Amino acid sequence: MHSTGDDIFFNNPDLVIAGVDEVGRGPLAGPVIAAAVILDPNNPIPGICDSKKISAQKRNLLYDLILSKALAWAIARAEVEEIDQINILQASLLAMQRAIQSLEMAPDQVLVDGNICPETEYPIDAIIKGDNIVPAISAASIIAKVTRDREMAEFESLYPGYGFARHKGYPTREHLASLDKLGICAIHRRSFGPVKSRI
Repeated sequence: MHSTGDDIFFNNPDLVIAGVDEVGRGPLAGPVIAAAVILDPNNPIPGICDSKKISAQKRNLLYDLILSKALAWAIARAEVEEIDQINILQASLLAMQRAIQSLEMAPDQVLVDGNICPETEYPIDAIIKGDNIVPAISAASIIAKVTRDREMAEFESLYPGYGFARHKGYPTREHLASLDKLGICAIHRRSFGPVKSRI
């Protein structure tokens, strides 16, 4: 099931809502990272919104606030090898499923950004543009993005010359040029066209 958010059933304050989002479907390198967050309705965090709409500095500040104030949170991933084996969509769903399963608190309802849901034992709905509508999904998007961005920055020192700290693995002109110059490295997704064509 998916929703546009017009049916605001999820605003019921008595429901324990887990928001889920993933980051990293588009890059040519690195894992896909998912997060699940259960916010505390009695301890709101001002400024939470879609991670793509705020600066890196603000994301980092909100990241710390979310981890300290949320009732529960979990981060999970699907590795490059899994992405190449089962495709990026299935890997994204797998990462989200792992994040939900890793929560230390059972939600009454899981809300996922987008239009497709991972399998889970809990009631679940996909909310189109949920990262703009549901604070718990926005929080999950922030946690997932900050986590992945930091990891890609660490890959810069392991695989120098690719510019991972800047483009985070996305297919920028710089990244494609580095692929032509250096070839692929261990964290590149070999099933993705721009990488596959350079093997």
